Amino acid sequence: MKAVRVHEYGKPASVDDVPDPELQGPLDVLVEVGAAGVCRTDLHILEGQWAQKSGVGLPYVIGHENAGTVLEVGSAVTGIAPGDRVILHPLVTCGLCPACRRGDDVHCANSEFPGIDRDGGMAQFLRTSARSVVTLAEGLEPAAVAALADAGLTAQHAVRKAVPLLPATARAVIVGAGGLGHIGLQCLLAMTPAEVVVVDRSAEVLEKARALGAHRTVLAGDDVVAEVLDLTDGLGAEVVFDFVGEHGTEAQGVAMTRDAGSYYVIGYGGEVRVPTIDLISREVSVVGNLVGSYTDLRDLMALAARGLVTLSTKRYPLTSALEALDDLDGGRLPGTRAILVP
Repeated sequence: MKAVRVHEYGKPASVDDVPDPELQGPLDVLVEVGAAGVCRTDLHILEGQWAQKSGVGLPYVIGHENAGTVLEVGSAVTGIAPGDRVILHPLVTCGLCPACRRGDDVHCANSEFPGIDRDGGMAQFLRTSARSVVTLAEGLEPAAVAALADAGLTAQHAVRKAVPLLPATARAVIVGAGGLGHIGLQCLLAMTPAEVVVVDRSAEVLEKARALGAHRTVLAGDDVVAEVLDLTDGLGAEVVFDFVGEHGTEAQGVAMTRDAGSYYVIGYGGEVRVPTIDLISREVSVVGNLVGSYTDLRDLMALAARGLVTLSTKRYPLTSALEALDDLDGGRLPGTRAILVP
């Protein structure tokens, strides 16, 4: 099969011919990949940011936002059959550790992460687990939802955690409404009654945000913090969702957060530096956000099936994966997710 592989960190990936994956265990599921999302994490992998954390051996296949059609199932799999169209939770989890048993499968003690620490789904076929498979509702196609498997799931997970903090009287700020943030915006509007302010440096992205229902927008510039404070009665927002997490948004995000509010870190690459006296005197919470759980993905698919969360996408053939990665890295996909279609 064709697959996109990393051979050396700091160098471009390549499209290689590799053996097809095969079932290895009774709960395995073999999927023909119908669509694979291109994520900024893939860029960070190529840069080597994940090398030590993942411990993966090179070369290997990247891609962790996958949807497609079931080809074959293991001997113990029930409720899933060849021909089913599915989206895949990015983690393969054990179901037996304490985290899995309490429904926090994202922190499974024995998890594997296809595309991060083993071969992923930027390929024609992918081996996963029955525990990772969510069947798509009628009317949803793999290419339309693949990026929801990680980008969408991460956004939904952050919003779901913040729901108790965002009644109708509250304000939420989204920093960065691009490929990840535009999903978070839709989740916020679908899941909370809060007023939503979107901050971005792109006028085009802000126009898309307004079309999706953002209540207020701010073009990021030197006075962005002052502008957000002005829109929030000088107090800041109850929750700030930072979908960028680098290039200065970290300090801006904390400054936009009101006293006793929460700064949610979703994008990454930078550093959060806050004097401890400020954390104490202002009681601001800094909240990290990983990808969501299997249950979160099911909930997100329900929102997608109702048309409440949709993706702006640009599709590429699998053989154009390097072009898609370059377009993402070069900022040529504002508010849009790149999707590889094998």
